[in-house]
Amino acid sequence: MKNKYDAVFYDFDGTLVDTIPLITESFKLCYEKVFGVCKRPYEDFLGNIGKPLEKAFEMHDKATAKLLFDTYLEINEKLLREDKAPLFPYIKEDLMYLKSLGIPQGIVTSKMRSSVEVTMKLQGMEDIFDIVVTKEDSKKHKPDAEPILTACGMLGIKDPHRVIYVGDALPDKMCADNAGSKFALVDWTKMPRDEMTSDAQTVVLKRLNELSCIIKEGEL
Repeated sequence: MKNKYDAVFYDFDGTLVDTIPLITESFKLCYEKVFGVCKRPYEDFLGNIGKPLEKAFEMHDKATAKLLFDTYLEINEKLLREDKAPLFPYIKEDLMYLKSLGIPQGIVTSKMRSSVEVTMKLQGMEDIFDIVVTKEDSKKHKPDAEPILTACGMLGIKDPHRVIYVGDALPDKMCADNAGSKFALVDWTKMPRDEMTSDAQTVVLKRLNELSCIIKEGEL
């Protein structure tokens, strides 16, 4: 029996890896280093997760935005290399289980490749995924469909409707919707979920291994 879906793509931060505390801390330390104090609220930083990093600083003049961008990267990558971004529970086991079933899997993220690779190496995830799409691989980014369409092209998938995109934030759902892909929300999201779960087509996953039922039968 042919599977209903051809592949599963995953967002990275907040979906596979518990990086939200690290990201918000990096923003805070970044502003403190540049300005001596951080006046931006926590919710503001949360709202920028899932988007390219430049978007977080675009309200500043170009020179200040560049300084904040560089400072953030320096702080964030230092914390990443100190292994401050653990996987959520059961993530690796479930990814390996889906891989054992022959299901193609990929990462589709707005994060820079260098940052993704640090965490993947530390967590021993380098051999799990068939493709990894990062910020550098597309001109447009979430919520635009291009990142998912780029991933489809890499795997030779012609119909994005036959792809499931797993994420934790509204830009992830919008990206999936714009591509025509199925969206699955992780139950451990730290983001407001009302706008994501109000859509009856959204599936909420308590574990990633539940994806095997959706892929093979189309329903949980």
